[in-house]
Amino acid sequence: MTPAQEAPQAQNRHRLALVVIAAAQLMVMLDLTIVNIALPSMQRELGFSATNLTWVVDAYVLVFGGMLLLGGRTGDLFGRRRMFAVGIAVFTVASLAGGLATDQAWLIAARAIQGVGAAIASPTALSLIAVTFDEGADRNRAMAVYAGMSAAGGALGLLLGGALVDVASWRWVMFVNVPIGLAVLAAIRPTLPATQSRRGRLDVPGALSVSAGMALVVYGLVRAPTSGWASATTVVSLALGAAVLGAFMLIERVSERPLVPLAFLADRQRAAAYSMMFLLGAAMLSLIYFLTQFLQDVLHYSPVVAGVAYLPIPVTVAITGVTVSRKIRRYGTRPFLTVGPAFVTAGLIWVSFVSSTSSYPSVFGPLVLVGLGMGLSFVPLTLSAVASVGSHETGLASALLNTSQQVGGSLGLAALVTVAATATKDQIAHALSRLGGSPQGTAALAKATLAASVHGYQMAFKAGAVAAGVAFILGVLLVRQGPAPRPAP
Repeated sequence: MTPAQEAPQAQNRHRLALVVIAAAQLMVMLDLTIVNIALPSMQRELGFSATNLTWVVDAYVLVFGGMLLLGGRTGDLFGRRRMFAVGIAVFTVASLAGGLATDQAWLIAARAIQGVGAAIASPTALSLIAVTFDEGADRNRAMAVYAGMSAAGGALGLLLGGALVDVASWRWVMFVNVPIGLAVLAAIRPTLPATQSRRGRLDVPGALSVSAGMALVVYGLVRAPTSGWASATTVVSLALGAAVLGAFMLIERVSERPLVPLAFLADRQRAAAYSMMFLLGAAMLSLIYFLTQFLQDVLHYSPVVAGVAYLPIPVTVAITGVTVSRKIRRYGTRPFLTVGPAFVTAGLIWVSFVSSTSSYPSVFGPLVLVGLGMGLSFVPLTLSAVASVGSHETGLASALLNTSQQVGGSLGLAALVTVAATATKDQIAHALSRLGGSPQGTAALAKATLAASVHGYQMAFKAGAVAAGVAFILGVLLVRQGPAPRPAP
C-alpha cells in the first residue's frame, strides 16, 4: 500500500478513535448532572430522606474526584488502552446495577463504583488523545472535541435526564449508559492504539489518603448548612479532613514513587492550568446546581424544559471550542485564558441579578456568556496541562486536570450551598420579624420564602463570580505569552 493510500485510512482511524474517546468522556461527564433531575423520583420510590438523598450525587463525585489521580497513574503503568477498557467496563456494569437498585444502599454503592470506573476512563481518554494524534492541528482539534464533551456533558445531562424521567423512569438515567458503554468497548481494540506498560508501583497510601481527606472535607461542608458550623459533625469532619490531607502531603514527600510528584507542580504553566480549572469547575457546577432550582422552583419549568433552557451552554462551547482549536497555534494560550474566565465572571455577575419576577431572557444572556467563556478556556487549559510532559506522564497530567475540575466542583458546590443556605435562612428570619403577627397570612409568608430562596441563589452566583474572577487574575499573572505549548516526546 502506498503512502498516498495509507494516509486516508490513518485519518479515518483517527476519526473513529476520536468518536470513541468523545463518547466515553460524554458518558462520564453526563453522570455528574443527569441524576439531579431524577432525584425526586428516586426519593419517592426508594424512600430516601433529604439528607441521604445527597449521597446519590456525592458518592459519584467524591469517588470520581478522589480516585482520578490513581486512575490516571494506572494508565501510565499498565497501558492506557487496557485501562481505558477496564474503566468503561466498570462504569457500564455499575450503571446497569444502579438501574436495577431496589434499596438506598444498593444505589449509592453503584454510584460509587461508577465513580471508580470514571476515574480510570477519563484521564486515560485524554492520554490516548496525546498518543493517537500528532502535535499540531490534529491534536488541537481532538483536544477541542474532548474539552467540548467535558464542558457540555453537564448541561446535556440535565436535558437528557429530564426527558428520560418524563418518558420512562429514573432508572433510565442509569440504563442509558449501558448501550453507550458496550458500543465503546466493542470499538476500543479496532480504533485505539495499544500502549506499552511500564514498570512501577501504585501509590496506594497516597491515593487512599487524598480520597479520604477530600471526602471528609466535602462531607463537613455539605453538612454545615443543616448541622451548623460549630456542630461536632462539621468541626470533626473538617479537622479530620485537613489532618488526612496533611498526611497525604507527607506521604508524597517520602514515597519513592509518589502519586503526585511535588516537583511536577513546580511548572508555572501547569500549576496555573490546574488552579484555573479548579476555580472554573467550582463556578460551572455551582451555576448548574442553583440555576436548575431557579428554573424549576421559580419559573416552574418541567424537567425537560429546564434541560432545554441550558442549550446555550453546549452550543456556544462547541462553536467556540472549534474556533479556538484553529487559532491557538497562532495566538497562543494567554489571550484565551484571560478572555475566557472574564466572560464566565461577567455571566455569573449578570445572572446574580435574577429575581422572583424574572423570565428566561434574564437567564439566556448569562448562559451564552458562560458558554463562551468555558469554550475559550477549556482547550487552552487542556493543552497547558499536558505541555512539556513526557509520554510516560500524560496520564498523571490529564488526571490532575480532571481532578482539579472535579474537586473544584465538589468543594465549590459544598461551599456555595453553605453560602446560599445561610443567606436564605437570614432573609427568612428577617422577613418573619418584619411580618410579626401580621394577618397577611400564608400567602405573604410563601412570597417571602420564595424571595429568600432567590436571594440565596443570588449570593451563590456572586460567590461563583468571585471564583471565576480569581481564575481570570491567575490567567493574567501566570500564563506565559507565546505559541501553544508543545508536549515533550
